[in-house]
Amino acid sequence: MLIQFNRNIQFTKLIKADGRIREFNFRKTTGLQGELFTVDVSDDRGNRIMFRMHKQDGTWVIMEQPLPEWIREKEGNFHELIEEELRYA
Repeated sequence: MLIQFNRNIQFTKLIKADGRIREFNFRKTTGLQGELFTVDVSDDRGNRIMFRMHKQDGTWVIMEQPLPEWIREKEGNFHELIEEELRYA
């Protein structure tokens, strides 16, 4: 019998965005579209904003969806954080 273990990866990082320190929560999922990360963060009113990132040409990018600009500006930071976490996982 073959047993395969898939490691559950989730982590939280504090990132300064839109002039405030915000808590971004990352969670790796594997599905039909390959490896994805779901990310969530609170806006100024406390509403949760959730979005997905996928790997495209070796870079983690935000999937097309309407998001505030302060999230889109940090896409490069998210790529670095994800790659760093995957190196040590």
